[in-house]
Amino acid sequence: MARRRNRGRAIDGIFLLNKPAGMSSNGALQRVKRLYGAAKAGHTGALDPLATGMLPVCLGEATKFSHYLLDSDKRYITTAKLGIRTDSSDADGEVIAEAPVGDDVTEARIQALIEAHFTGEIEQVPSMFSALKFNGQPLYKLARQGIKVEVKSRKVTIHEIRLTGFRGDEVDLDIRCSKGTYIRSIVEDLGLLLGCGAHVQMLHRLDAGPYKSEAMMTLDMLESLAEPSSAEEEIKSIQARMDQVLLPPWTALESAPELALSSEQAERISHGQRIRLTEAESAPEVLLFTEDKSRFLGIAEIDAEGVLRPKRLIASEQDPQ
Repeated sequence: MARRRNRGRAIDGIFLLNKPAGMSSNGALQRVKRLYGAAKAGHTGALDPLATGMLPVCLGEATKFSHYLLDSDKRYITTAKLGIRTDSSDADGEVIAEAPVGDDVTEARIQALIEAHFTGEIEQVPSMFSALKFNGQPLYKLARQGIKVEVKSRKVTIHEIRLTGFRGDEVDLDIRCSKGTYIRSIVEDLGLLLGCGAHVQMLHRLDAGPYKSEAMMTLDMLESLAEPSSAEEEIKSIQARMDQVLLPPWTALESAPELALSSEQAERISHGQRIRLTEAESAPEVLLFTEDKSRFLGIAEIDAEGVLRPKRLIASEQDPQ
């Protein structure tokens, strides 16, 4: 039986979305997918509806490399509201406790707590309102049903945390952290240490792996690209304009070395065959290109014996020439 083709356009690339507030990550993903008419799409790490900022959307074959972005470091800016705790540790939750912000809550004290408790490798208990799963169910779904389960702590790494603003009952933080870090948990724990409680009032993701905030685009910007410039403009012209803002799939791998293959090597590797190289240093991951750099073939590893082993290849209807 012939394999059923996915409906939609075979477009490969990564769109850096500046996700708006009030929209789920899946909702934002579906908007981008529809605008591109893509057959396949996936995002690389959910943001809460409250949160805004960097949400890389992978289209087509780029979805094969999304896990590199899931595992990458992130950078966030957040505003913590002191004196109020919520059940979700953010502004979308129900208030569960209020306390005055005492005169002892000073910028110097907050800075000292940050340095003592929120730098380097730390233990963190994820929020019950996170997307972490328990027996196949996201915790936030269980929380909304009033079901509580024991959530185990996990180790995460805070590479840098800076106090960038203090306004009595509001604290601004700039955080660079490892994958799996919950900013809500940092804010919740900081509020408990201060004795007044706190919740996330604003959360914005600036960077994800190699991608920086300056390269993000909003949905409005993408929609404007999708608008015909005239009644006569053809769909192919609109698609070409939109495709220009996509990043190549290989950009998800931040610092992997590149390897150009001859036509014969490209043909063999595209069929999953191993290739013995001469004078090649071992590497866990290399980016494979055709000799003229016109095509990205995928990623492979070079073992200690100099053998090139394919790991994840790009599907193409065209064979290497």
